[in-house]
Amino acid sequence: MPPSPPPAPTAENAPGPPLVEVRDVTQQYGTDGKLFTALKDIGLTIREGELVALVGPSGCGKSTLLRIITGLQKATSGGVLYRGVEMRGVNPHATIVFQTFALFPWLTVQANVEVALKVRGVGPGERTARAEKLLTQVGLAGFESAYPRELSGGMRQKTGFARALAVEPELLCLDEPFSALDVLSAEALRGELMELWTAKSIPTRAILMVTHNIEEAVFMADRIVVMGKGPGRVVTEIPVRLPHPRARKSDEFLRVSDTVYAAIAGQTPAAAPDSAHPAPAVLQPLPDIALGSLNGLIERLFADEADRVDIHILGAELGLDLAALMPLLEAGQILGFLTLAKGDAALTPLGETLAEATIATRQELYSKRLRRLPLIRWMLDLLYLSDEEALPHGAVLEALAEQFPPEEAERQLRRLIAFGRYAGLLDSDDTAQTVRLTEPAAAVPGDPGLASGGGP
Repeated sequence: MPPSPPPAPTAENAPGPPLVEVRDVTQQYGTDGKLFTALKDIGLTIREGELVALVGPSGCGKSTLLRIITGLQKATSGGVLYRGVEMRGVNPHATIVFQTFALFPWLTVQANVEVALKVRGVGPGERTARAEKLLTQVGLAGFESAYPRELSGGMRQKTGFARALAVEPELLCLDEPFSALDVLSAEALRGELMELWTAKSIPTRAILMVTHNIEEAVFMADRIVVMGKGPGRVVTEIPVRLPHPRARKSDEFLRVSDTVYAAIAGQTPAAAPDSAHPAPAVLQPLPDIALGSLNGLIERLFADEADRVDIHILGAELGLDLAALMPLLEAGQILGFLTLAKGDAALTPLGETLAEATIATRQELYSKRLRRLPLIRWMLDLLYLSDEEALPHGAVLEALAEQFPPEEAERQLRRLIAFGRYAGLLDSDDTAQTVRLTEPAAAVPGDPGLASGGGP
């Protein structure tokens, strides 16, 4: 049953005029001929009175967009307007709270908060008064003279919030600020921030938050912007018109959560086709997962009596947020082990076979399915055509750099080796820094087994 439409906004909670307008922002890295597009044609408006959450799979450019909006990074093309004026340089009306605490360990809690005011030219007396007031607001009264090493993770992040709020930003940007905390500390800090925001106890006019936690986004945000990757782009926007405080177990809360999960899952690539075809000019990166973890997910789905499992419930049961769960689901779909539809995951017949297979049979299945992936095929072909069917890591990295930025090329090499080892296709000599084929016959160009994956 589709979710019922949320209630219309009232005059009391309707957003105000635009504070930030992102217009056709594109971000590319590299040089001509080796360009990597992180963001493409992003359009986004943030209005006064809104708390907006950016969600999406890893690598879709959420944090990059946040840096561009605050002026910490210049976009390749497009622009950002703040209160209707094109922004140049760092936005003095915005601050960011990062996932790491980023405190000065040699300064006390009080001094860490005051340092932000000192940079803005605020006098000593006013600095002290404003810092003390904020520390009281965030629940750190009595800890003014403590050092960061004496605080828990939650209290260190509270100090970070107090420092960000000390300069009275109109736009508060949050880059996964709760992800480094334990569950209880994160829950407490979310609630305290929402208390300050909904009671208008802080002068902030809008909040923009990057998060991998869908439940967190639905709990806090007025609007959720779903982003996709390859390149990073805005897929859809989902309004959340539930009154605060929000009940996580309410039907409407769960409906909105399912809608967000479905929007994100709908952007994962479909399974590779069975017919032989040449590798495309642009190679899709391998997902950031361990295949052993994918096996665990497949077994969990197989053990469920229902034909389909709600992704929201699945993530909660496994204790996985969006950053960890979606790459596993994406990999399972690409390899043909599961399907995703309307926020649900279901095993394919091949996935059921994998769940019941022996260790040896699983390796054979992975060997056949991984060869369907263009990047794996490309690697196998490259090795077959090389002398002794082996190549130095440096040579592979140089070839990968034609498709990916340097850091991503290194990550893809590590994943190629890990996937290839798991499936018995590749091996790597870390001492000699070389990668080689383990089954040379499997990589013969033109072999149907290589091009189409053969088998199931």
